[in-house]
Amino acid sequence: MNLSGLIVGLATFLIIGAFHPVVIKTEYHFGVKVWWVFLLAGILFSIASLFVENTVASTILGVTAFSSFWSILELFEQRERVRKGWFPKKLSRKK
Repeated sequence: MNLSGLIVGLATFLIIGAFHPVVIKTEYHFGVKVWWVFLLAGILFSIASLFVENTVASTILGVTAFSSFWSILELFEQRERVRKGWFPKKLSRKK
């Protein structure tokens, strides 16, 4: 029995689920000025996925890398959602 697909699927589900609130909280506390942190994380996870020999671990690192890259776009979209009033704006940035 090969559980690799289920493991990768579950890990992908959890990674995407974890990045959603991270993007929301990052935009709330820091704004979009820290987008480069997601870029750096994506690059580091991409490099790590190239050097890990285990296929499942390499795949999970790759999913994490591209979730980091996607979070850059989501960070800017979250700023727009805040501007529209769909999410709360941090008081210190209201001025």
